[in-house]
Amino acid sequence: MRIADEQQIDRYYQALLDRSPEYVGSFFVGVKTTLVFCIATCRARKPKRENVEFYTGFKDALDAGYRPCKICRPTENAHSAPPQVQQALQLLRQNPKKKISDDQLRELGIGPEILRRWFGKHYGMTFQAFQRMLRINTALEELKIGKRALETAYESGYESLSGFAYTYKKLIGTSPMQNTDSAVILIHRFTTPLGPMFVCASQQGVCLLEFVDRRMLETEFKDLQRRLKAKIIAGENHHTQQAEREMAEYFTGTRQTFSVALHTPGTDFQQAVWQALLTVPFGQTASYQVQANAIGNPQAVRAVASANGHNRIAIIIPCHRIIGKDGSLTGYGGGLERKRWLIAHEQQHAAPTATS
Repeated sequence: MRIADEQQIDRYYQALLDRSPEYVGSFFVGVKTTLVFCIATCRARKPKRENVEFYTGFKDALDAGYRPCKICRPTENAHSAPPQVQQALQLLRQNPKKKISDDQLRELGIGPEILRRWFGKHYGMTFQAFQRMLRINTALEELKIGKRALETAYESGYESLSGFAYTYKKLIGTSPMQNTDSAVILIHRFTTPLGPMFVCASQQGVCLLEFVDRRMLETEFKDLQRRLKAKIIAGENHHTQQAEREMAEYFTGTRQTFSVALHTPGTDFQQAVWQALLTVPFGQTASYQVQANAIGNPQAVRAVASANGHNRIAIIIPCHRIIGKDGSLTGYGGGLERKRWLIAHEQQHAAPTATS
């Protein structure tokens, strides 16, 4: 949303002049003379007051025709984890079974309040709930290879088997003593030049990759859990890690195709449409009609468009490469400006030397 309140604009403009870090993510400033937008701490030369407008979200700035500043990289840095959060996440990765208390965090110079606000905003849960999910996921993997539930419970920081079993059943849906075959979907958040994304993966592969502000994301989560008969919990596996690496390479222009395994539940028709999307080359576009012809059903243009809209794996399954028959951009769950950016990015970097 474009900010119209003059007092708020004055406050934000002063924060821009002061490069105030506490305002990072609170606003995005579009510079009319350069058509770029920035965050509060940008080191670029400061524009005049009459040459700026402020937005509450970077997507609003994109939709208004501004492009991200190359100096402050607003879509990455406004939503990346601050140093204390990064330190806490690294601590969790190094100690996946350990229960980390608020007192222990304070001893390390990490403010629990900062973690609480950041995880509440970006994951919809507390830091303690987040690490509880990671510990239960680690326990699930150990139970699957035959480790005893009691031993796993104590190693995971629980003082009793009953407490471990209660949390395990609440998150996974089954008892750790009765069933270790339960499926889970792990969700991980990472940043990109176009904003943060969620990647979800089962044991088989990536089953969701979306921008966190994507319309109907909650509906996608519910549908995915229903189709895979699994619960989504916070965590990482080799599929989410590979997806994040390959996406970083894609955004730097060094990757044109992806090799990460995919897990895409859907109808036979949807599967055919998504497979056809994978045949549209990097740096090129196609129409819905061409896509319908590719699956041998030239009359199914509307159905093809609907199946594209149900694609849960953005960029890797490249529905952004499908445009209108007249060459116009059409609907895209991540927003038309992102679609325009992705097409231009690929056309710029299309070359036979990229990584595959």
